[in-house]
Amino acid sequence: MKRLLLMCAAASCLTVVQVHAQVNPAPPADPAIAEFKAARDKIEADYKAAKAACDAMKDNAKDVCMEEAKGKEKIAKAELDQKQKPSDGNTRKVAEAKVEATYKVAKEKCDDLKGDAKNACVKEAKAEEAKGKADIKAMKK
Repeated sequence: MKRLLLMCAAASCLTVVQVHAQVNPAPPADPAIAEFKAARDKIEADYKAAKAACDAMKDNAKDVCMEEAKGKEKIAKAELDQKQKPSDGNTRKVAEAKVEATYKVAKEKCDDLKGDAKNACVKEAKAEEAKGKADIKAMKK
């Protein structure tokens, strides 16, 4: 008899839990968060595809391609963060990512050159980076 009462009590508890779950469903996921995650996944997929395309290249062309792929990924992530949470700080992060990516690609392209031409190329890349950083610093004021 005790066993029968215990089984009936357990069954009724399970029924109450099931009914409660049906009456009070879990809150739906925020569509903005789902959209953000989907965009982040797309950025990752684009980066992997670009990286795979670079694998077919050789020597410095491959290095330039890899830097371009990394730069595009960084810029896309910064722009996504800016879109998700617009702020002056995120605007600066987008600008910083662009300056950094441009500098790294330009510096990598300089590796194809030799001697004075390479030195001039690196100096020009550094000058462009310094100008970009100065512009970013001006944004803070």
